[in-house]
Amino acid sequence: MPVKLAVRNVFKIFGERTEAALQQLAEGKTKEEILESTGATVGVQDASFDVGEGEIFVVMGLSGSGKSTLVRMLNGLIAPTSGAILIDSEDVASCGRRQLRDIRRDKIAMVFQHFALFPHWTVAENAAYGLRVKGMKRDERREKALKALEQVGLTAWADSLPSELSGGMQQRVGLARGLATEPEVLLMDEPFGALDPLIRREMQDELLVLQKSLKKTIVFITHDLNEALLLGDKIAIMKDGRFVQVGTAQEIVSNPADDYVAAFVADIDRGRVFTAEDVSNDPAAMKLGSDNAEDAMRAMEDLNRNALYVVDDKDNIAGVVTYQDLAAATLDEATPNPVLEEVMITDYPTVDADAQLNELYGAASGGLPIAVTDDRDRLVGVVEPEAVFAQLSGDCETDAECPSEDDDAAASLETPKTKEREDA
Repeated sequence: MPVKLAVRNVFKIFGERTEAALQQLAEGKTKEEILESTGATVGVQDASFDVGEGEIFVVMGLSGSGKSTLVRMLNGLIAPTSGAILIDSEDVASCGRRQLRDIRRDKIAMVFQHFALFPHWTVAENAAYGLRVKGMKRDERREKALKALEQVGLTAWADSLPSELSGGMQQRVGLARGLATEPEVLLMDEPFGALDPLIRREMQDELLVLQKSLKKTIVFITHDLNEALLLGDKIAIMKDGRFVQVGTAQEIVSNPADDYVAAFVADIDRGRVFTAEDVSNDPAAMKLGSDNAEDAMRAMEDLNRNALYVVDDKDNIAGVVTYQDLAAATLDEATPNPVLEEVMITDYPTVDADAQLNELYGAASGGLPIAVTDDRDRLVGVVEPEAVFAQLSGDCETDAECPSEDDDAAASLETPKTKEREDA
């Protein structure tokens, strides 16, 4: 994924004695100590990160952590004390006024928490504000504004006034205004913070749906960790102006960098963070028409599994066979080594790789391994029920500690012959 936004060693010190403050930061002094000795306030210290093209990068932190200062530096509203902020090859931190104006007009847009809509303008006129600033003609900006409103589901309200819209709809107008200029980078500073919880969740879901088609490069600011975990491809957690951890939602929940992060993630719903792909095993499977019962039982013993899927020559699933059923079938003298078609189960659970674990609970309760399939219904992974329950309960401190084909924890899936060997 090509890097769209690159931030390198950015500092922001508020006050007159910036050099002294930077020196004391280098010596390891805290924000409080620096404020007391220099009168300068550390807003952001040594922030470095990359945002890939089409990625949502979420910056999460409590009030005073520096996240809003950081996002305002990204579009030049606040000048950094030092460091570089590159959009493609253009440095927002050091460019002149004309170049900065062009970057703001052509490459970057911002959506704020407070809608800041003009009350006497229609919804379409508000959505077209950025285009008006760019000097676009009325008919053309109306056309682009209507397209943006269509993207957020507000076409029917184009000629209404903001006062006729609910809070969530007004925030959609703010989002449409940002999209209308077709920016390459979209900055969102707590855009859903003023909404009630139900509307806020709806807006989060709508943003994710919209992002699948638009694939914008987004920097999203929030103080809500659940929101960060839901939206972020990558998440940065800020404290006292610095990043304490940057990673995916799964990395942060599984391996918090310190006690500060651990306290944040302690009560997180893991079922909404981890997906089927996070706990899936290699899609070892038997081949329809060529493998028989003995082949399948031997494979299960080698893999320490109690069930395996059966696929055709295109890797499409035909069914699943269990060790118990195969063992019972081989006792029949009439068919001592039956073909798999005769004993396989054709009613089996399947999920997409990006299915959240809380969606897998019912399937896992059935006892059979869950087939992970791609958009062509081919087998790409297998989720054992024990892996789902272990991850949901938080028993896995890291993904690697969840039951998998190579872990000792897989002993809970004992095959009869594995058990015999252990007893011996």
